[in-house]
Amino acid sequence: MNKQQLIEQIKLKKSFLCVGLDTDIKKIPEHLLKEKDPIFAFNKAIIDATAPYCIAYKPNLAFYESMGVKGWIAFEKTVEYIKKNYPEQFIIADAKRGDIGNTSQMYARTFFEEMDIDSVTVAPYMGEDSVTPFLTYEGKWVILLALTSNKGSHDFQLTTDTEGERLFEKVLRKSQEWANDENMMYVVGATQGRMFEDIRKIVPNHFLLVPGVGAQGGSLEEVCKYGMTKDCGLIVNSSRAIIYADKSEHFAEVAGTEAKKVQEQMAEQLKGIL
Repeated sequence: MNKQQLIEQIKLKKSFLCVGLDTDIKKIPEHLLKEKDPIFAFNKAIIDATAPYCIAYKPNLAFYESMGVKGWIAFEKTVEYIKKNYPEQFIIADAKRGDIGNTSQMYARTFFEEMDIDSVTVAPYMGEDSVTPFLTYEGKWVILLALTSNKGSHDFQLTTDTEGERLFEKVLRKSQEWANDENMMYVVGATQGRMFEDIRKIVPNHFLLVPGVGAQGGSLEEVCKYGMTKDCGLIVNSSRAIIYADKSEHFAEVAGTEAKKVQEQMAEQLKGIL
């Protein structure tokens, strides 16, 4: 999916919601545990219920890798199900990969060749040669960690050099040499508030993947006020607040209702630009 196709989906659905598939075997409804593949059964139901209201899905690899081979199988089945039944959905592999060049090549091969996923999150700490292998795939996206929503983000990301430039700003500026807004996005946590203004000064046209709305306490209105562009420029993720909204046999229906609520809020935010 290219940038214009992504914008068209946002316009069509009046939504920039990404549903995070952070599927924990210990948190899904108990009645699903009798299924042959409980994780996939949960994901399938969530996807079917929320697809009308979102433009992207973001499986977090940690939740699948924690189950070994069974988890990887569930992850692959989930990706294939989305691609077959909802091909308009943008799929983000939230893997936060990033290593020396030849290792990154293997990570890129995994997600972009073997699994044909649209995008992958990448950690930039090791620099250019750890990121560029992901950028060699036409039509695929790198989503670079920039300013995250966790408390520990202040440990490194906000530290300044002798000229007063913060580390996340250095990441944004330096990475402009590697790619452009047609194949690179940035992760910026919803809890960062007015920091979106500083980010938009450096990357005015890039899409931002924004986790932290919902269970982590980020404000959708604040994110839109300081981070939205004329083309929206945002993919806002919500995971727990949607997928774990209910633990009964009606969990998928409730998840759909919660996704619809977020979509309606997003439609209001989009009125001024689309």
